[in-house]
Amino acid sequence: MSGCGSCESTDKSSVKGCKNNGTCGTTGCNKLNTFDWLIDMDLPIEERFDVVEIRFKNGKKEFFRNVNNFILHNGDPVIVDVPNGHHLGFVALQGELVRLQMLKKKVNNDDQIRSVYRIATEKDIEKYEEVTGREQTTLHRTREIISMQRLNMKLTDVEYQADGTKATFYYSADDRVDFRELIKALASEFKIRVEMRQISMRQEASRLGGIGSCGRELCCSTWLTEFKSVTTTAARYQNLSLNPSKLSGQCGR
Repeated sequence: MSGCGSCESTDKSSVKGCKNNGTCGTTGCNKLNTFDWLIDMDLPIEERFDVVEIRFKNGKKEFFRNVNNFILHNGDPVIVDVPNGHHLGFVALQGELVRLQMLKKKVNNDDQIRSVYRIATEKDIEKYEEVTGREQTTLHRTREIISMQRLNMKLTDVEYQADGTKATFYYSADDRVDFRELIKALASEFKIRVEMRQISMRQEASRLGGIGSCGRELCCSTWLTEFKSVTTTAARYQNLSLNPSKLSGQCGR
């Protein structure tokens, strides 16, 4: 079996494995990867665009301004400014492609764009790995608290801020949920600031990932960012079965 230098087989029966799930130097677990096709080209511009795209957990990306003109490379860990603290992310895109991405996503190049503090140090990365290591424990304990409070909601994921002062809890629910008591319980249990963020069924499937009926990884987990409704007209055009259960994805949509 062949692969990158750290993934290739050590003998005929086993795979060495880099524990990156086959990314082979891409931007992380094949979730919403981007390829900077301008990175090795000298563009005829006087000044490099100072906004960079930063990738966080589960492919979430945001734009930050490189006000201090740090020399960055794709994949570099950096500390960025977030409300009431700082977070660690990884450089996904730089230069003119970022300008195009901002136009596509209708993000204004103004003072609302927060800044990159600095390039992450080993201490920052160790702290980040420490807080991310608490996410699964927090997820399971929070599900127990939700069950005890008999709340009709499904907790999907927990994401800690790199400084360890805040955690975002992603959940899905059919109806509106009164989680005021839940927030108090979580803040008391974990000694952090709590943010509850409701996501749709499609976003839930995107975060969890999985294998579709085609045998490949879910499109919403790998490259699809805009979820458009698909009508039965498209199914008829492709001579597919009009059975809703067969046309629906793993999210039921």
